Amino acid sequence: MATNERNGGKPHLPSASAVVEFHDAFDVGKDASPPEATPLWQAIADNHRWNAALWDEEDLARRRNVPDADIAANKRAIDGYNQKRNDAIERIDEQLLAALAAVARRPESRLSSETAGMMIDRLSILSLKIRAMRAQAERADADEAHREACRGKLARLVEQREDLAGCLDRLLAEAAKGESHFKVYRQFKMYNDPRLNPALYGERRASGDRPPD
Repeated sequence: MATNERNGGKPHLPSASAVVEFHDAFDVGKDASPPEATPLWQAIADNHRWNAALWDEEDLARRRNVPDADIAANKRAIDGYNQKRNDAIERIDEQLLAALAAVARRPESRLSSETAGMMIDRLSILSLKIRAMRAQAERADADEAHREACRGKLARLVEQREDLAGCLDRLLAEAAKGESHFKVYRQFKMYNDPRLNPALYGERRASGDRPPD
Protein backbone atom coordinates (compact mmCIF):
# COMPACT_ATOMS: atom_id res chain seq x y z
CA MET A 1 0.00 0.00 0.00
CA ALA A 2 1.54 3.28 -1.08
CA THR A 3 1.37 6.64 0.60
CA ASN A 4 -1.61 8.79 -0.26
CA GLU A 5 -0.53 11.69 -2.48
CA ARG A 6 -3.77 13.53 -1.74
CA ASN A 7 -2.86 13.44 1.92
CA GLY A 8 0.43 15.23 1.56
CA GLY A 9 2.41 12.04 1.07
CA LYS A 10 1.33 10.67 4.45
CA PRO A 11 0.56 6.95 4.73
CA HIS A 12 -3.04 6.09 3.90
CA LEU A 13 -4.13 4.31 7.05
CA PRO A 14 -7.59 3.24 8.20
CA SER A 15 -9.33 5.01 11.05
CA ALA A 16 -10.64 3.01 13.97
CA SER A 17 -14.12 4.43 13.35
CA ALA A 18 -14.10 3.02 9.79
CA VAL A 19 -13.07 -0.39 11.11
CA VAL A 20 -15.79 -0.36 13.79
CA GLU A 21 -18.41 0.77 11.27
CA PHE A 22 -17.48 -2.10 8.96
CA HIS A 23 -17.57 -4.63 11.79
CA ASP A 24 -21.02 -3.47 12.87
CA ALA A 25 -22.40 -3.49 9.33
CA PHE A 26 -21.17 -7.07 8.92
CA ASP A 27 -22.72 -8.08 12.23
CA VAL A 28 -26.22 -6.87 11.50
CA GLY A 29 -26.36 -8.45 8.06
CA LYS A 30 -26.04 -5.28 6.03
CA ASP A 31 -23.67 -4.84 3.10
CA ALA A 32 -20.41 -6.24 4.48
CA SER A 33 -18.25 -5.03 1.61
CA PRO A 34 -15.18 -3.25 2.97
CA PRO A 35 -15.01 0.50 2.30
CA GLU A 36 -11.97 0.09 0.04
CA ALA A 37 -11.04 -2.67 -2.39
CA THR A 38 -7.48 -3.02 -1.10
CA PRO A 39 -5.45 -5.93 0.27
CA LEU A 40 -5.53 -4.26 3.71
CA TRP A 41 -9.31 -4.03 3.85
CA GLN A 42 -9.65 -7.53 2.44
CA ALA A 43 -7.50 -8.78 5.31
CA ILE A 44 -9.62 -6.81 7.81
CA ALA A 45 -12.76 -8.36 6.28
CA ASP A 46 -11.26 -11.85 6.36
CA ASN A 47 -10.24 -11.46 9.99
CA HIS A 48 -13.76 -10.45 10.97
CA ARG A 49 -15.33 -13.21 8.89
CA TRP A 50 -13.23 -15.87 10.63
CA ASN A 51 -13.92 -14.38 14.05
CA ALA A 52 -17.66 -14.55 13.33
CA ALA A 53 -17.30 -18.17 12.21
CA LEU A 54 -15.29 -18.94 15.35
CA TRP A 55 -17.99 -17.36 17.51
CA ASP A 56 -20.67 -19.57 15.99
CA GLU A 57 -18.59 -22.72 16.33
CA GLU A 58 -17.71 -21.94 19.95
CA ASP A 59 -21.44 -21.70 20.71
CA LEU A 60 -22.12 -25.02 19.00
CA ALA A 61 -19.22 -26.73 20.79
CA ARG A 62 -20.97 -26.12 24.13
CA ARG A 63 -24.00 -28.23 23.23
CA ARG A 64 -24.84 -31.19 25.46
CA ASN A 65 -27.62 -32.85 23.49
CA VAL A 66 -25.66 -33.93 20.42
CA PRO A 67 -23.27 -36.83 19.72
CA ASP A 68 -19.64 -36.39 20.73
CA ALA A 69 -18.71 -36.62 17.04
CA ASP A 70 -20.56 -33.35 16.42
CA ILE A 71 -18.57 -31.60 19.14
CA ALA A 72 -15.33 -33.03 17.74
CA ALA A 73 -16.27 -31.58 14.35
CA ASN A 74 -16.88 -28.20 16.00
CA LYS A 75 -13.49 -28.32 17.70
CA ARG A 76 -11.71 -29.14 14.45
CA ALA A 77 -13.52 -26.30 12.72
CA ILE A 78 -12.45 -23.96 15.53
CA ASP A 79 -8.79 -24.90 14.98
CA GLY A 80 -9.08 -24.18 11.27
CA TYR A 81 -10.89 -20.86 11.68
CA ASN A 82 -8.46 -19.74 14.38
CA GLN A 83 -5.52 -20.40 12.07
CA LYS A 84 -7.18 -18.35 9.31
CA ARG A 85 -7.99 -15.58 11.78
CA ASN A 86 -4.34 -15.34 12.85
CA ASP A 87 -3.16 -15.45 9.24
CA ALA A 88 -5.44 -12.48 8.53
CA ILE A 89 -4.01 -10.54 11.50
CA GLU A 90 -0.53 -10.99 10.08
CA ARG A 91 -1.69 -9.83 6.64
CA ILE A 92 -3.20 -6.71 8.22
CA ASP A 93 0.11 -5.90 9.88
CA GLU A 94 2.06 -6.62 6.70
CA GLN A 95 -0.11 -4.19 4.73
CA LEU A 96 0.09 -1.50 7.39
CA LEU A 97 3.86 -1.81 7.66
CA ALA A 98 4.13 -1.58 3.87
CA ALA A 99 2.18 1.68 4.03
CA LEU A 100 4.52 2.92 6.75
CA ALA A 101 7.73 1.78 5.05
CA ALA A 102 8.66 5.26 3.83
CA VAL A 103 8.24 6.85 7.26
CA ALA A 104 11.54 7.77 8.90
CA ARG A 105 11.59 6.23 12.36
CA ARG A 106 12.76 8.59 15.07
CA PRO A 107 15.56 7.41 17.36
CA GLU A 108 13.22 7.58 20.35
CA SER A 109 10.43 5.67 18.56
CA ARG A 110 8.53 3.43 20.97
CA LEU A 111 7.97 -0.25 20.18
CA SER A 112 4.36 -1.29 20.75
CA SER A 113 4.05 -4.79 22.19
CA GLU A 114 0.64 -5.08 20.54
CA THR A 115 0.43 -4.62 16.80
CA ALA A 116 -2.25 -2.66 14.98
CA GLY A 117 -3.50 -5.93 13.50
CA MET A 118 -3.93 -7.39 16.98
CA MET A 119 -5.94 -4.31 17.98
CA ILE A 120 -8.17 -4.64 14.91
CA ASP A 121 -8.70 -8.29 15.79
CA ARG A 122 -9.75 -7.29 19.30
CA LEU A 123 -12.14 -4.69 17.87
CA SER A 124 -13.64 -7.45 15.75
CA ILE A 125 -14.19 -9.70 18.77
CA LEU A 126 -15.64 -6.81 20.77
CA SER A 127 -18.13 -6.09 18.00
CA LEU A 128 -19.32 -9.70 18.19
CA LYS A 129 -19.60 -9.46 21.98
CA ILE A 130 -21.54 -6.21 21.71
CA ARG A 131 -23.94 -7.71 19.19
CA ALA A 132 -24.54 -10.77 21.37
CA MET A 133 -24.89 -8.78 24.61
CA ARG A 134 -27.30 -6.33 22.98
CA ALA A 135 -29.45 -9.27 21.92
CA GLN A 136 -29.47 -10.50 25.52
CA ALA A 137 -30.35 -7.04 26.82
CA GLU A 138 -33.40 -7.03 24.53
CA ARG A 139 -34.58 -10.62 25.09
CA ALA A 140 -38.34 -10.75 25.41
CA ASP A 141 -38.25 -14.23 26.94
CA ALA A 142 -35.90 -13.20 29.79
CA ASP A 143 -36.83 -11.37 32.99
CA GLU A 144 -35.99 -7.73 33.63
CA ALA A 145 -33.16 -8.61 36.02
CA HIS A 146 -31.42 -10.50 33.20
CA ARG A 147 -31.94 -7.65 30.75
CA GLU A 148 -30.73 -5.06 33.24
CA ALA A 149 -27.56 -7.04 34.01
CA CYS A 150 -26.87 -7.40 30.31
CA ARG A 151 -27.42 -3.67 29.71
CA GLY A 152 -24.70 -2.98 32.28
CA LYS A 153 -22.33 -5.42 30.59
CA LEU A 154 -23.17 -3.93 27.20
CA ALA A 155 -22.23 -0.45 28.39
CA ARG A 156 -18.89 -1.77 29.65
CA LEU A 157 -18.19 -3.50 26.32
CA VAL A 158 -19.00 -0.34 24.38
CA GLU A 159 -16.66 1.63 26.65
CA GLN A 160 -13.93 -0.95 26.15
CA ARG A 161 -14.28 -0.75 22.37
CA GLU A 162 -14.19 3.04 22.40
CA ASP A 163 -11.02 2.99 24.48
CA LEU A 164 -9.39 0.41 22.21
CA ALA A 165 -10.38 2.36 19.10
CA GLY A 166 -8.67 5.43 20.57
CA CYS A 167 -5.52 3.39 21.23
CA LEU A 168 -5.49 2.11 17.64
CA ASP A 169 -5.85 5.63 16.22
CA ARG A 170 -3.05 6.85 18.48
CA LEU A 171 -0.70 4.02 17.52
CA LEU A 172 -1.24 4.55 13.79
CA ALA A 173 -0.93 8.34 14.12
CA GLU A 174 2.32 7.99 16.04
CA ALA A 175 3.61 5.37 13.59
CA ALA A 176 2.87 7.73 10.69
CA LYS A 177 5.12 10.31 12.38
CA GLY A 178 7.85 7.82 13.26
CA GLU A 179 7.16 8.15 16.97
CA SER A 180 6.01 4.54 17.48
CA HIS A 181 6.42 1.29 15.61
CA PHE A 182 5.35 -2.34 15.69
CA LYS A 183 6.45 -5.59 14.09
CA VAL A 184 4.76 -8.57 12.49
CA TYR A 185 4.75 -11.31 15.10
CA ARG A 186 4.15 -14.79 13.71
CA GLN A 187 1.80 -16.83 15.86
CA PHE A 188 3.37 -20.22 15.09
CA LYS A 189 0.26 -22.25 15.93
CA MET A 190 2.20 -25.44 16.56
CA TYR A 191 -0.83 -27.58 17.33
CA ASN A 192 -2.11 -27.10 13.76
CA ASP A 193 1.17 -28.16 12.16
CA PRO A 194 1.64 -31.95 11.82
CA ARG A 195 5.40 -31.36 11.71
CA LEU A 196 5.43 -29.61 15.11
CA ASN A 197 2.62 -31.21 17.11
CA PRO A 198 4.06 -34.33 18.78
CA ALA A 199 0.60 -35.87 19.10
CA LEU A 200 0.19 -35.66 15.33
CA TYR A 201 3.62 -36.75 14.16
CA GLY A 202 3.68 -39.44 16.85
CA GLU A 203 0.37 -40.70 15.53
CA ARG A 204 1.76 -40.86 12.02
CA ARG A 205 4.90 -42.64 13.22
CA ALA A 206 2.82 -45.22 15.10
CA SER A 207 0.72 -45.92 12.02
CA GLY A 208 3.80 -46.27 9.79
CA ASP A 209 2.96 -43.21 7.71
CA ARG A 210 5.80 -41.07 6.43
CA PRO A 211 6.13 -37.79 8.37
CA PRO A 212 5.17 -34.69 6.33
CA ASP A 213 7.99 -32.76 4.67
